[in-house]
Amino acid sequence: MIYEDIRRLLPHFRFDGHFEDAAEINAGNINTTYHLIYRLPDGARREYLLQRINTYVFRDPDGVMRNIEAVTEHIARAYEAQGVDSSRRVLRVIPTTDGQSFFKQNEDSCWRAYNYVDHATAYNMPEKPEHFYEAGRAFGEFQRLLTDFPAAELIETIPDFHNTLKRFYAFVASVAADKAGRVRFLEDEIEFFFERRRAMSEIAKALDAGRLPVRVTHNDTKINNVMIDDETGHAICVIDLDTVMPGSALYDYGDAIRSGASTAAEDDPDFSKVSLDLNMFELFTRGFLSEVKDILTPAEIELMPRSVHIIACELAMRFLTDYIDGDLYFKIRTPDHNLVRARNQMALAKDIESKLDRMQAIVRKYAQA
Repeated sequence: MIYEDIRRLLPHFRFDGHFEDAAEINAGNINTTYHLIYRLPDGARREYLLQRINTYVFRDPDGVMRNIEAVTEHIARAYEAQGVDSSRRVLRVIPTTDGQSFFKQNEDSCWRAYNYVDHATAYNMPEKPEHFYEAGRAFGEFQRLLTDFPAAELIETIPDFHNTLKRFYAFVASVAADKAGRVRFLEDEIEFFFERRRAMSEIAKALDAGRLPVRVTHNDTKINNVMIDDETGHAICVIDLDTVMPGSALYDYGDAIRSGASTAAEDDPDFSKVSLDLNMFELFTRGFLSEVKDILTPAEIELMPRSVHIIACELAMRFLTDYIDGDLYFKIRTPDHNLVRARNQMALAKDIESKLDRMQAIVRKYAQA
Protein backbone atom coordinates (compact mmCIF):
# COMPACT_ATOMS: atom_id res chain seq x y z
CA MET A 1 0.00 0.00 0.00
CA ILE A 2 1.44 3.34 -1.04
CA TYR A 3 0.28 5.10 2.12
CA GLU A 4 2.46 2.81 4.24
CA ASP A 5 5.50 4.05 2.33
CA ILE A 6 4.87 7.73 3.08
CA ARG A 7 2.59 7.88 6.15
CA ARG A 8 5.42 8.87 8.52
CA LEU A 9 6.26 11.83 6.29
CA LEU A 10 2.82 13.44 5.96
CA PRO A 11 2.58 14.89 9.51
CA HIS A 12 5.76 16.89 8.83
CA PHE A 13 4.03 19.13 6.24
CA ARG A 14 1.40 21.82 6.57
CA PHE A 15 -1.26 20.08 4.52
CA ASP A 16 -4.85 21.29 4.93
CA GLY A 17 -7.51 18.76 5.92
CA HIS A 18 -7.12 15.05 6.58
CA PHE A 19 -5.35 12.53 4.37
CA GLU A 20 -7.59 10.50 2.06
CA ASP A 21 -5.52 8.85 -0.68
CA ALA A 22 -2.19 8.74 -2.51
CA ALA A 23 -0.93 7.50 -5.86
CA GLU A 24 2.59 7.36 -7.24
CA ILE A 25 3.20 9.40 -10.40
CA ASN A 26 5.44 7.35 -12.68
CA ALA A 27 6.86 10.24 -14.66
CA GLY A 28 10.37 11.63 -14.64
CA ASN A 29 13.65 9.80 -14.18
CA ILE A 30 15.10 11.62 -11.20
CA ASN A 31 12.71 12.10 -8.28
CA THR A 32 10.01 9.90 -6.72
CA THR A 33 6.63 11.65 -6.74
CA TYR A 34 3.24 11.03 -5.10
CA HIS A 35 -0.13 12.67 -5.76
CA LEU A 36 -1.88 13.25 -2.43
CA ILE A 37 -5.61 13.76 -1.82
CA TYR A 38 -6.75 15.57 1.34
CA ARG A 39 -10.30 16.41 2.44
CA LEU A 40 -11.33 19.56 4.31
CA PRO A 41 -14.02 19.52 7.04
CA ASP A 42 -16.53 21.03 4.61
CA GLY A 43 -15.90 18.22 2.13
CA ALA A 44 -13.74 20.27 -0.23
CA ARG A 45 -10.77 18.50 -1.76
CA ARG A 46 -7.12 19.58 -1.56
CA GLU A 47 -4.44 18.04 -3.76
CA TYR A 48 -0.69 18.08 -3.28
CA LEU A 49 2.51 16.61 -4.67
CA LEU A 50 4.97 14.92 -2.33
CA GLN A 51 8.39 14.36 -3.83
CA ARG A 52 11.62 12.77 -2.76
CA ILE A 53 14.62 14.80 -3.91
CA ASN A 54 17.29 12.69 -5.58
CA THR A 55 20.29 13.70 -3.49
CA TYR A 56 22.68 11.67 -5.66
CA VAL A 57 21.95 14.03 -8.57
CA PHE A 58 21.31 17.11 -6.44
CA ARG A 59 23.96 17.08 -3.72
CA ASP A 60 22.81 20.38 -2.19
CA PRO A 61 19.04 20.10 -1.53
CA ASP A 62 19.14 23.27 0.57
CA GLY A 63 20.49 25.21 -2.41
CA VAL A 64 18.01 23.61 -4.79
CA MET A 65 15.08 24.58 -2.60
CA ARG A 66 16.38 28.12 -2.01
CA ASN A 67 16.51 28.57 -5.77
CA ILE A 68 13.00 27.17 -6.24
CA GLU A 69 11.47 29.26 -3.47
CA ALA A 70 13.09 32.47 -4.70
CA VAL A 71 12.04 31.93 -8.32
CA THR A 72 8.48 30.76 -7.63
CA GLU A 73 7.82 33.60 -5.20
CA HIS A 74 9.11 36.10 -7.76
CA ILE A 75 6.86 34.64 -10.47
CA ALA A 76 3.83 34.67 -8.15
CA ARG A 77 4.42 38.34 -7.31
CA ALA A 78 4.79 39.17 -11.01
CA TYR A 79 1.44 37.53 -11.79
CA GLU A 80 -0.25 39.29 -8.88
CA ALA A 81 1.12 42.64 -10.07
CA GLN A 82 -0.59 41.93 -13.40
CA GLY A 83 -3.85 41.06 -11.64
CA VAL A 84 -3.49 37.37 -12.59
CA ASP A 85 -4.49 34.61 -10.16
CA SER A 86 -1.25 32.67 -9.61
CA SER A 87 -2.78 29.63 -7.87
CA ARG A 88 -2.48 27.41 -10.97
CA ARG A 89 0.25 29.38 -12.74
CA VAL A 90 3.25 28.63 -10.55
CA LEU A 91 4.39 25.86 -8.21
CA ARG A 92 4.01 26.75 -4.54
CA VAL A 93 6.26 25.11 -1.96
CA ILE A 94 4.26 23.70 0.97
CA PRO A 95 6.31 24.34 4.13
CA THR A 96 7.08 21.76 6.78
CA THR A 97 5.56 22.11 10.22
CA ASP A 98 8.73 23.86 11.40
CA GLY A 99 8.64 26.30 8.48
CA GLN A 100 11.30 24.72 6.27
CA SER A 101 11.09 24.16 2.51
CA PHE A 102 11.75 20.43 2.78
CA PHE A 103 11.86 17.64 5.37
CA LYS A 104 15.15 15.88 5.88
CA GLN A 105 14.46 12.34 7.05
CA ASN A 106 18.17 11.48 6.84
CA GLU A 107 21.15 12.38 4.65
CA ASP A 108 19.80 10.33 1.74
CA SER A 109 16.10 11.02 2.18
CA CYS A 110 14.87 14.58 1.64
CA TRP A 111 11.22 15.31 0.88
CA ARG A 112 9.32 18.37 -0.34
CA ALA A 113 5.72 19.18 -1.18
CA TYR A 114 3.98 21.39 -3.74
CA ASN A 115 0.47 22.40 -4.66
CA TYR A 116 -1.03 20.14 -7.35
CA VAL A 117 -1.92 21.83 -10.65
CA ASP A 118 -5.29 20.23 -11.38
CA HIS A 119 -7.17 19.81 -14.67
CA ALA A 120 -3.95 20.14 -16.65
CA THR A 121 -1.66 17.70 -18.47
CA ALA A 122 2.09 17.45 -19.04
CA TYR A 123 2.49 15.76 -22.43
CA ASN A 124 5.58 13.69 -23.12
CA MET A 125 5.25 14.61 -26.80
CA PRO A 126 2.99 17.19 -28.44
CA GLU A 127 -0.36 15.58 -29.28
CA LYS A 128 -1.17 18.48 -31.57
CA PRO A 129 1.07 21.20 -33.06
CA GLU A 130 -0.50 23.88 -30.83
CA HIS A 131 1.02 22.16 -27.80
CA PHE A 132 4.52 22.98 -29.02
CA TYR A 133 3.57 26.60 -29.66
CA GLU A 134 2.21 26.75 -26.11
CA ALA A 135 5.40 25.23 -24.73
CA GLY A 136 7.40 27.93 -26.50
CA ARG A 137 5.14 30.62 -25.12
CA ALA A 138 5.36 29.14 -21.60
CA PHE A 139 9.16 29.04 -21.54
CA GLY A 140 9.22 32.53 -23.06
CA GLU A 141 6.91 33.79 -20.35
CA PHE A 142 9.13 32.10 -17.77
CA GLN A 143 12.02 34.19 -19.09
CA ARG A 144 9.95 37.37 -19.23
CA LEU A 145 8.67 37.07 -15.67
CA LEU A 146 12.20 36.50 -14.38
CA THR A 147 14.00 39.09 -16.49
CA ASP A 148 14.38 41.38 -13.48
CA PHE A 149 15.43 38.58 -11.10
CA PRO A 150 19.11 38.80 -10.05
CA ALA A 151 20.39 35.52 -11.51
CA ALA A 152 23.65 35.78 -9.58
CA GLU A 153 21.71 35.09 -6.37
CA LEU A 154 20.98 31.52 -7.54
CA ILE A 155 23.38 28.65 -6.98
CA GLU A 156 24.43 26.27 -9.75
CA THR A 157 22.57 23.09 -8.85
CA ILE A 158 24.68 21.16 -11.40
CA PRO A 159 27.90 23.16 -11.93
CA ASP A 160 28.97 23.76 -15.55
CA PHE A 161 25.90 21.92 -16.82
CA HIS A 162 26.02 23.57 -20.26
CA ASN A 163 29.66 24.65 -20.26
CA THR A 164 30.55 23.12 -23.62
CA LEU A 165 34.21 24.08 -23.25
CA LYS A 166 34.55 21.96 -20.11
CA ARG A 167 32.39 19.24 -21.65
CA PHE A 168 34.80 19.09 -24.59
CA TYR A 169 37.85 18.90 -22.32
CA ALA A 170 36.16 16.06 -20.40
CA PHE A 171 35.49 14.32 -23.71
CA VAL A 172 39.15 14.66 -24.74
CA ALA A 173 40.25 13.26 -21.37
CA SER A 174 37.90 10.29 -21.79
CA VAL A 175 39.28 9.58 -25.26
CA ALA A 176 42.81 9.66 -23.85
CA ALA A 177 41.95 7.38 -20.93
CA ASP A 178 39.92 4.93 -23.07
CA LYS A 179 38.62 3.16 -19.95
CA ALA A 180 36.41 0.68 -21.78
CA GLY A 181 38.76 0.06 -24.73
CA ARG A 182 36.30 1.40 -27.28
CA VAL A 183 38.15 4.36 -28.79
CA ARG A 184 39.73 2.41 -31.67
CA PHE A 185 36.25 1.88 -33.16
CA LEU A 186 35.20 5.53 -32.94
CA GLU A 187 37.57 7.49 -35.18
CA ASP A 188 34.79 9.13 -37.23
CA GLU A 189 32.69 10.02 -34.20
CA ILE A 190 35.64 11.54 -32.35
CA GLU A 191 36.63 13.57 -35.41
CA PHE A 192 33.06 14.90 -35.62
CA PHE A 193 33.47 16.75 -32.33
CA PHE A 194 37.00 17.98 -32.98
CA GLU A 195 35.74 19.54 -36.22
CA ARG A 196 32.93 21.33 -34.37
CA ARG A 197 34.68 22.27 -31.13
CA ARG A 198 34.75 26.01 -31.91
CA ALA A 199 31.10 26.13 -32.94
CA MET A 200 30.06 24.21 -29.83
CA SER A 201 31.75 26.70 -27.50
CA GLU A 202 30.23 29.85 -29.03
CA ILE A 203 27.64 30.49 -26.31
CA ALA A 204 29.98 29.59 -23.43
CA LYS A 205 32.67 31.94 -24.72
CA ALA A 206 30.16 34.76 -25.29
CA LEU A 207 28.87 34.38 -21.73
CA ASP A 208 32.40 34.45 -20.32
CA ALA A 209 33.22 37.57 -22.35
CA GLY A 210 30.03 39.36 -21.31
CA ARG A 211 28.64 39.47 -24.85
CA LEU A 212 25.56 37.58 -23.67
CA PRO A 213 23.61 38.33 -20.49
CA VAL A 214 23.41 35.80 -17.67
CA ARG A 215 19.74 35.03 -17.02
CA VAL A 216 17.66 32.71 -14.87
CA THR A 217 17.39 29.49 -16.87
CA HIS A 218 15.29 26.35 -16.47
CA ASN A 219 17.74 23.90 -18.06
CA ASP A 220 15.24 21.10 -18.72
CA THR A 221 12.88 22.64 -21.26
CA LYS A 222 11.13 19.52 -22.52
CA ILE A 223 7.43 19.85 -23.29
CA ASN A 224 6.54 17.54 -20.38
CA ASN A 225 7.70 20.27 -18.01
CA VAL A 226 4.82 22.49 -19.14
CA MET A 227 1.31 21.99 -17.75
CA ILE A 228 -1.33 22.56 -20.43
CA ASP A 229 -4.86 23.34 -19.31
CA ASP A 230 -7.25 20.52 -20.24
CA GLU A 231 -10.09 22.88 -21.09
CA THR A 232 -8.42 25.79 -22.87
CA GLY A 233 -5.37 24.04 -24.33
CA HIS A 234 -3.18 26.90 -23.09
CA ALA A 235 0.05 26.43 -21.16
CA ILE A 236 -0.42 27.55 -17.57
CA CYS A 237 2.57 26.46 -15.49
CA VAL A 238 6.24 25.53 -15.91
CA ILE A 239 7.27 22.70 -13.58
CA ASP A 240 10.37 20.68 -12.57
CA LEU A 241 12.51 23.53 -11.31
CA ASP A 242 15.41 21.58 -9.79
CA THR A 243 17.85 22.81 -12.43
CA VAL A 244 16.86 26.47 -12.29
CA MET A 245 20.15 28.38 -12.13
CA PRO A 246 22.16 31.11 -13.86
CA GLY A 247 22.86 30.59 -17.55
CA SER A 248 21.87 31.63 -21.04
CA ALA A 249 18.29 31.74 -22.33
CA LEU A 250 19.74 30.24 -25.51
CA TYR A 251 20.40 26.94 -23.74
CA ASP A 252 16.73 26.69 -22.76
CA TYR A 253 15.55 27.59 -26.24
CA GLY A 254 18.03 25.28 -27.97
CA ASP A 255 17.27 22.27 -25.82
CA ALA A 256 13.50 22.69 -26.18
CA ILE A 257 13.82 22.69 -29.99
CA ARG A 258 16.32 19.83 -29.98
CA SER A 259 14.02 17.60 -27.93
CA GLY A 260 10.65 18.65 -29.34
CA ALA A 261 11.25 19.36 -33.03
CA SER A 262 13.27 16.25 -33.90
CA THR A 263 11.44 13.81 -36.17
CA ALA A 264 12.70 10.78 -34.22
CA ALA A 265 13.30 9.72 -30.65
CA GLU A 266 16.83 10.49 -29.46
CA ASP A 267 17.70 6.77 -29.33
CA ASP A 268 16.15 5.73 -32.66
CA PRO A 269 18.78 3.58 -34.41
CA ASP A 270 17.46 4.46 -37.88
CA PHE A 271 19.37 7.68 -38.38
CA SER A 272 17.71 8.28 -41.75
CA LYS A 273 14.58 9.21 -39.78
CA VAL A 274 16.38 11.93 -37.80
CA SER A 275 15.86 15.53 -38.88
CA LEU A 276 14.67 18.88 -37.59
CA ASP A 277 11.01 19.57 -38.34
CA LEU A 278 10.99 23.20 -39.47
CA ASN A 279 7.23 23.51 -38.90
CA MET A 280 7.67 22.53 -35.26
CA PHE A 281 10.71 24.80 -35.04
CA GLU A 282 8.57 27.70 -36.28
CA LEU A 283 5.72 26.96 -33.85
CA PHE A 284 7.97 26.97 -30.78
CA THR A 285 9.93 29.99 -32.00
CA ARG A 286 6.74 31.98 -32.63
CA GLY A 287 5.47 31.19 -29.12
CA PHE A 288 8.81 31.88 -27.45
CA LEU A 289 9.45 35.19 -29.20
CA SER A 290 5.89 36.39 -28.60
CA GLU A 291 6.97 36.71 -24.96
CA VAL A 292 10.64 37.72 -25.17
CA LYS A 293 11.36 39.49 -28.47
CA ASP A 294 11.55 42.82 -26.62
CA ILE A 295 13.69 41.34 -23.84
CA LEU A 296 16.39 39.36 -25.64
CA THR A 297 19.42 41.25 -26.91
CA PRO A 298 20.25 41.33 -30.65
CA ALA A 299 23.16 38.98 -29.95
CA GLU A 300 20.84 36.45 -28.30
CA ILE A 301 18.34 36.59 -31.15
CA GLU A 302 21.11 36.14 -33.71
CA LEU A 303 22.38 33.01 -31.92
CA MET A 304 19.00 31.31 -31.48
CA PRO A 305 19.29 28.93 -34.47
CA ARG A 306 22.89 28.03 -33.66
CA SER A 307 21.91 27.28 -30.06
CA VAL A 308 19.86 24.31 -31.30
CA HIS A 309 22.93 22.98 -33.11
CA ILE A 310 25.14 23.57 -30.07
CA ILE A 311 22.82 21.66 -27.72
CA ALA A 312 22.46 18.75 -30.16
CA CYS A 313 26.27 18.53 -30.43
CA GLU A 314 26.69 18.86 -26.68
CA LEU A 315 24.29 16.02 -25.91
CA ALA A 316 25.80 13.82 -28.62
CA MET A 317 29.22 14.41 -27.09
CA ARG A 318 27.92 13.59 -23.59
CA PHE A 319 26.47 10.30 -24.87
CA LEU A 320 29.72 9.41 -26.64
CA THR A 321 31.79 10.37 -23.59
CA ASP A 322 29.71 8.03 -21.45
CA TYR A 323 30.04 5.24 -24.00
CA ILE A 324 33.82 5.67 -24.03
CA ASP A 325 33.87 5.65 -20.20
CA GLY A 326 31.91 2.40 -20.03
CA ASP A 327 28.34 3.72 -19.59
CA LEU A 328 28.68 5.15 -16.09
CA TYR A 329 26.19 8.04 -16.20
CA PHE A 330 23.20 7.45 -18.48
CA LYS A 331 20.94 4.45 -18.00
CA ILE A 332 21.25 2.03 -20.91
CA ARG A 333 19.04 -0.78 -22.24
CA THR A 334 21.57 -2.33 -24.64
CA PRO A 335 25.40 -2.40 -24.70
CA ASP A 336 25.53 0.17 -27.53
CA HIS A 337 22.64 2.37 -26.33
CA ASN A 338 24.84 5.41 -25.66
CA LEU A 339 26.60 5.01 -29.02
CA VAL A 340 23.23 4.90 -30.79
CA ARG A 341 22.14 8.02 -28.91
CA ALA A 342 25.36 9.81 -29.84
CA ARG A 343 25.05 8.96 -33.53
CA ASN A 344 21.38 9.93 -33.49
CA GLN A 345 22.14 13.39 -32.13
CA MET A 346 25.07 13.74 -34.52
CA ALA A 347 22.64 13.08 -37.38
CA LEU A 348 20.32 15.73 -35.97
CA ALA A 349 23.21 18.21 -35.71
CA LYS A 350 24.17 17.58 -39.35
CA ASP A 351 20.58 18.17 -40.47
CA ILE A 352 20.43 21.38 -38.46
CA GLU A 353 23.61 22.56 -40.19
CA SER A 354 21.84 22.25 -43.55
CA LYS A 355 18.88 24.30 -42.30
CA LEU A 356 20.52 27.13 -40.37
CA ASP A 357 19.75 29.78 -43.01
CA ARG A 358 16.05 28.86 -43.03
CA MET A 359 15.98 28.76 -39.24
CA GLN A 360 17.58 32.21 -39.12
CA ALA A 361 14.91 33.59 -41.47
CA ILE A 362 12.14 32.21 -39.25
CA VAL A 363 13.70 33.72 -36.11
CA ARG A 364 14.05 37.14 -37.77
CA LYS A 365 10.45 36.99 -39.00
CA TYR A 366 9.04 36.66 -35.47
CA ALA A 367 11.66 38.83 -33.79
CA GLN A 368 10.55 41.72 -36.03
CA ALA A 369 6.81 41.00 -35.91
